[in-house]
Amino acid sequence: MANLAGFLVETAGRQPERPALRLGERVLTYAELDEHSARAAALLRSEGVRPGDRVALMLPNVPEFVVLYYGVLRAGAVVVPMNPLLKTRETEFHLADSGAVRLFEWHQAPGEGAKGAAAAGVRHTAVEPAAFAASLAGHEPLPEVADTDGEDMAVLLYTSGTTGRPKGAVLTHAGLRHNTEVNSIEVQRMTPEDVVVGCLPLFHIFGQICTMSAAVRSGASLVLIPRFEPGAVLDAVARERATVFEGVPTMYAALLQHPSEADVSTLRMCISGGASLPVEILHGFERRFGCPVLEGFGMSETSPVVTFNHPDRPRKAGSIGTPIRDVEVRLLDEEGRDVTPGEIGELAVRGPNVMKGYWNRPEETEAAVPDGWLRTGDLGRADEDGYLYIVDRKKDMIIRGGYNVYPREIEEVLHEHPAVALAAVVGVPHAELGEEVAAAVVLRPGARATPEELREYVRERVAAYKYPRGVWLVEKLPLGPSGKILKREITLPEA
Repeated sequence: MANLAGFLVETAGRQPERPALRLGERVLTYAELDEHSARAAALLRSEGVRPGDRVALMLPNVPEFVVLYYGVLRAGAVVVPMNPLLKTRETEFHLADSGAVRLFEWHQAPGEGAKGAAAAGVRHTAVEPAAFAASLAGHEPLPEVADTDGEDMAVLLYTSGTTGRPKGAVLTHAGLRHNTEVNSIEVQRMTPEDVVVGCLPLFHIFGQICTMSAAVRSGASLVLIPRFEPGAVLDAVARERATVFEGVPTMYAALLQHPSEADVSTLRMCISGGASLPVEILHGFERRFGCPVLEGFGMSETSPVVTFNHPDRPRKAGSIGTPIRDVEVRLLDEEGRDVTPGEIGELAVRGPNVMKGYWNRPEETEAAVPDGWLRTGDLGRADEDGYLYIVDRKKDMIIRGGYNVYPREIEEVLHEHPAVALAAVVGVPHAELGEEVAAAVVLRPGARATPEELREYVRERVAAYKYPRGVWLVEKLPLGPSGKILKREITLPEA
């Protein structure tokens, strides 16, 4: 079955009574999740939603998201996942650009989605659990799953828009199925006995495929956490006896700093992605919680995983590992030629996981995938064993007086300081040098350090042109919807 929803049907047939989703006291078995999604597909069909139509979901990590996600796919329609925190203008853009015919929004949302839907002329439903359940009960389950082609669009996922308006990445059933299978079977090695912590937002591709879809494919139980809070997450791990945790680096930093004494000894594997995980945080987390952390690399345009530190191979701290099955990676120079071994180049990716293109953006698609190889915008290098290391985002690289400075290298040094919890290194305009190196730093709770002390700490450990001349302390750093640090939103101190 080419349809991504086939994973749910197959798992429900194998183990109907095993728990699929948990949220507090709410539990849905695989049989119930399968039936609810079939009723959701029938509801959509009754409203005139046809194969290929786009249906937007603006929901937090709740069972209704999963039900609707698979219901949309079963009906042959396309899921358009949207951040519940989007404002009216942003919602209207996503709906209009995607040509969505429907928007489902969480009932406790502040109403921005409803206003955006009205402006875009799209039907809107506020999803309240009891009313939604009653609505589903009024429809007989749709017995069949739409017979989609593997190259048909399954998900239209909008990028975060770091370089202008968001673009919709067209992700296919085949690409998402491939990434799900590789993740669940070969990387995470999930089984029906696993309990997976789902605090990554499901509207983001990392949470969708690496937690939700992989858990459904494997028959594991997914513990939904609508909002990340370190103490609540550690308590959930202890209470549910979770075995797999997946998060972004800022989540690992928060968990490491939290004083909880919850028993998390059931964890067998932790997965990190979304951004580079500082080596000091990785080692500190493993020492405290006794669970290995496997780091990988991916992006919205690659469904998402490209590389991983595989569990059956040597793991290298600081490395994003090696390509997953059927995926190729090259390091290219500015002219599109392979760099020599050991040199830094832009990561380019080819494989079944790569998007078909950007929705209605042929020129931008051509620029991103000019020759069948997706240009990721990430700079990296490979070691003698073929393990890849992200040096930095291409656009984040600082050119100081003609010298290249990679922020991640400086951030790694800052994280080695015992007082530092998080650090973000950015370039600031400079009249003579073009750019100067600067750093925004969050200290650990109760720790003390002055900007001068931190500057000197780095100065002693890197070449003279690299250390940050400007260091300032902040209470927190701006984070994106998946928990990644948003450097473009860091407010520079007044001169």
